[in-house]
Order: sequence, then C-alpha cells, then structure tokens
Amino acid sequence: MSIDQAQIEERRKQLVALHERVDACRRCAIGSSRTKVVCGVGDPAARLMLVGEGPGENEDRQGEPFVGRAGELLTKMLAAIGLRREDVFITNTIKCRATTSEGGRVANRAPSPEEMSNCREYLDRELALVAPRIVLALGAPAAKSFLGRDFSITRQRGIWYPGPGGTDLIVTFHPAYILRQTGGEIQAVKKLVWSDLLAVRAKLDEYANAALQTPAEPQASSEPANLSFDFP
Repeated sequence: MSIDQAQIEERRKQLVALHERVDACRRCAIGSSRTKVVCGVGDPAARLMLVGEGPGENEDRQGEPFVGRAGELLTKMLAAIGLRREDVFITNTIKCRATTSEGGRVANRAPSPEEMSNCREYLDRELALVAPRIVLALGAPAAKSFLGRDFSITRQRGIWYPGPGGTDLIVTFHPAYILRQTGGEIQAVKKLVWSDLLAVRAKLDEYANAALQTPAEPQASSEPANLSFDFP
C-alpha cells in the first residue's frame, strides 16, 4: 500500500515526538550517563528497517546510529545492493549507550535484559510508525530480541523468519563483527553477509514487482566472489 506525502510527514512528526520521549527517559541508569539519545533515522516510509544492538561511542556523541567505522561499512553494504542510507530506516534495540569501566577506561558493553526490555517500547513504536516490510537484524543481540535468547547467529542467519507486525525478518552479522575478523576469516564472513544482502535485495524486488506487476530490473550482482563492499 502506497502512502502520500502528508502521511509521510505525519510519520516524521511522530518520530520526532518519539525522540523527545526517549530523550526524557530515565528508566535505566544509562539514560543519565549517555551523552545523546540515539533514535532511528532514515525514510519514515522505508520498506527496509535495519536494527542493531545499541549506540557506541561515536553514536553517543553524534546522536545518530551507525556513524563510526561500522556505520561506514554499513553504508557500503547498502550501496552494494543499490540502497542509500536515506532509503532505509536504521535503529537499535536500545537508544542509549551501554558502557562499563575497564581500568579507568569507558568501553561499550552488551545491553542488559532489563535495558532491552525497558527500551523495547520505543523500538516497537518505530516499527509501528515506519511499518517496514523487511527487518534486517544486525548481530546476535538484535536477532535475539526478536527471535529469543536461544537464537544462534552462526547456524540461523540468512534464514527468513516471521517478524514483528507481519514483517519478514532476516539476520546477518553486525558490521562491527565483520571489522574484527582477520586473515581468511574476513572473506568467509563477507561471503555470508553478501548472500544475506542479496536475499534482502531479492525480497525488496519481490515486493516492488507485486506492487507494479511488472518484471524487475536486476539490482545487484549475484556473484559472491565479486564482493561489492570493502572495509573503511
């Protein structure tokens, strides 16, 4: 179902109002320790929503998801299947940076179950407002927030699942995980991620074809040996 410009603007306004609500939230201690709240950004009528784990240092500083090295790689991953960041909606399971102190140094940590539970209302609201057709979960924590704590990303990524609100859900590795790989592991992981990205592209084209009822132009190469995204 297509929506008009007035509906898009209304969604945009409601997303701004949601951001203001999250900014005032202090349900978790990290609501007081973070620098900026990090809500989702992108097309308020996007067919594809990407969901990561949570903000890191750069995101906390700028107030936008995926703006560090992992964000640069994510932008290239999207471009590889013919998408710009502004074509999709990008968010996280939690909206404040979760940190721990290690030897006097502040470091990122995985969000606690309580933090994810407290923040789930805001993620659900983003999903309801944007109403995407596809959710791409980036990394195991994001996947587990939808599919349960027993989800194994090594065994169950790249598979389509029924997602929230009637969406189609698929899981791939988080860009930060890709960046941590070394040696031959890099190409192996990139091939898996490329396969997942091609599945997303094919599903997007399937929806577009159904709406237009016309054959689709190919949007991305299906040859995994010629990976179209590189590391920053």
